[in-house]
Amino acid sequence: MGNMSATQKNRIHEERIVFANEALERQLDKVKDAGFRLCYHMMPPAGWMNDPNGLIQWNGEYHLFYQHDPYQPKQGPMHWGHARSRDLVYWEHLPVALAPSEPYEYVEFGGGGCWSGSAVDDEGVLTLIYTGHVDGRDPEEVQCLATSTDGVHFSKNAAGPVIPGPPEADCFGFRDPKVWKHGDVWYMVVGYGKDGLGKALLYLSDDLREWRYAGVATESDGTMGDMWECPDLFPLGGEGRHVLIVSPMNMGATKTLYMTGDFDYESGRFHRRHHDRLDYGFDFYAPQTMIDSRGRRILFGWMNIWGARMPEQAEGWMGAMTIPRLLTLAEDGTLLMQPVPELADLRGKHTAVGRLGIDADTVVNLPEIQGDALEMIAIFQAATSDEAEFGLQVRCSEDGSECTEVKYRPADGKLTMDRSRSGAGDGGVSEAFLSTMEDGRVKLHLFIDRSSVELFAGDGRVTITNRIYPDPSSNAVRLFARKGAAVMEKLDVWQMKSIWPEE
Repeated sequence: MGNMSATQKNRIHEERIVFANEALERQLDKVKDAGFRLCYHMMPPAGWMNDPNGLIQWNGEYHLFYQHDPYQPKQGPMHWGHARSRDLVYWEHLPVALAPSEPYEYVEFGGGGCWSGSAVDDEGVLTLIYTGHVDGRDPEEVQCLATSTDGVHFSKNAAGPVIPGPPEADCFGFRDPKVWKHGDVWYMVVGYGKDGLGKALLYLSDDLREWRYAGVATESDGTMGDMWECPDLFPLGGEGRHVLIVSPMNMGATKTLYMTGDFDYESGRFHRRHHDRLDYGFDFYAPQTMIDSRGRRILFGWMNIWGARMPEQAEGWMGAMTIPRLLTLAEDGTLLMQPVPELADLRGKHTAVGRLGIDADTVVNLPEIQGDALEMIAIFQAATSDEAEFGLQVRCSEDGSECTEVKYRPADGKLTMDRSRSGAGDGGVSEAFLSTMEDGRVKLHLFIDRSSVELFAGDGRVTITNRIYPDPSSNAVRLFARKGAAVMEKLDVWQMKSIWPEE
């Protein structure tokens, strides 16, 4: 294939795109709605979805690409799925954007493909920068480029990879380029691992095609994993402050990590001052951000995790994105994540529950609140008892055998989401620590959507994201208190509308 002309190469890519889209159409007939299809989250029409890729607002529309296998609901040779939106709420599925077709991307069965990357606007040309991966090839991973003038059809760079391999051959991964422009120069961070340390490598370019290696922007201190996938470095908060988000490998329960600090464009070095987990749930990985025309930094994450049971595969699809999240930086360096305001457009029927005392060791049924697609905001008084713990149970069955529980214990600030009785998927308890607000209250903001729960606590200081797979009939909501009485000041609940035209 190395002797082929650019026209011949693009013809092969176009053929592979046709095959992929035809396969996706065939898969649509196999998708079953057994109660796990999401109501208001981005998910594939069929087949497999993982990492969000190429997030960008281009020509007034938001584009979300993603790792995709259109042939099956399992991970295989990776393509780039594609969707767009005018408002971050309602999404339109577009044809597959990239298919593996080059020797540095293509393997017939698994082990490679067009892996994760990012998108930029190059003077009106929508440009994708991504990793070509083939298991066992030398080099195994290279950085590639494709362009489009209509935002739908993409041509690959005729000259091949724009970065033909890692700076050192003996490494653990070299992938997931995130590109941005500062002044007249393009910058790229690439995920990398070497000598047991995760690293973010930095490259510079004047034209997106010729890149020069500028060294390691920052690396693990020895406790942050041995390879950093999906690095994303961006300014936030003014005065030169930057945030680096990574998905560290082999860091135990921590699947995503953020660091705040300063980035020096002259030296190419990021000086971190604060770091923490980005999300405390089981099902949040490979997040990526974009900046929109209003100057907002917006994040999507993959709402699944490697190695988990994935019951939706039996329905002919797998994977979903989180709701879009707005990022801001607190004065103490804490990264705050909150749902974008546009999601309020999905609010339907509203139910409000006023101040309510909850006796110790009791469960309060709320028969007026039912549903599998809800937004909920609950405010509790946190200073009711040194020993009390309280919260909500959602997606509850009538007999109480199924529920997902969100609990807060003021004595030590422990916040948990327990999905040990959440249905067909994996169990487990997610834990985080949350300080109460200055007035002694705690605010729990939940988004429930058929097979997912996202919790935003303390106005975005802590988030917990989990997939759950309850029976479709498990739709009740309850309040509870243990080891002491509790007071819920207010509960607001909205039924959420579907973003899919067929519903």
